[in-house]
Amino acid sequence: MPNKYFVTGIGTGIGKTITSAVITEKLKADYWKPIQSGDLEQSDSLAIENLISNSQTVIHPETYRLTQPLSPHLSAKLDGLTIELDKLVLPATENTLIVEGAGGLMVPLNDKHLIVDLIKHLELEVILVSQNYLGSINHTLLSINLLKQYQIPIRGIVFNGETNHESETYILNYSQLPCLGHIPLMQHLDKTAIANAGESLNL
Repeated sequence: MPNKYFVTGIGTGIGKTITSAVITEKLKADYWKPIQSGDLEQSDSLAIENLISNSQTVIHPETYRLTQPLSPHLSAKLDGLTIELDKLVLPATENTLIVEGAGGLMVPLNDKHLIVDLIKHLELEVILVSQNYLGSINHTLLSINLLKQYQIPIRGIVFNGETNHESETYILNYSQLPCLGHIPLMQHLDKTAIANAGESLNL
């Protein structure tokens, strides 16, 4: 059976979409963003489409397309909708599938459910994206502990951006999770840079 991974991060704006693009290109995988909040003319699905160069990837349509650049629960409310987990069903594919979340694990989807509940609902293995900044050790280890609390399997950690050897070593030693690789800061974000970044990932 092909692998299916949920790409989540230790917070918002730490490179989940770039990481998803790199992994999608490397594995020639399909891509699915279940919930898109914000500018639908510049969605993450469109970003992936513009950043990959292989002809095998299928980008599956979002289940929820919300118009406001807010937390999904509030964006849905303003759009007159309620996000329902039962309506979030993995797209049918025989290819590897990359599923990208919204924000971090505790981002609310509705009055009862969070992103972590969606991951559990979809029964996927997680690729956790981390980025080095003051506080990132705390945020990374909290995210790992929450995933373990929910008994969600973790494939490993991808570090995105500038390398910090001390922080990364501590996170990996403490968590005993594998490092899947590093994605460097890209001066020019294009298809070539995305393809090159995948060469160092261990997937």
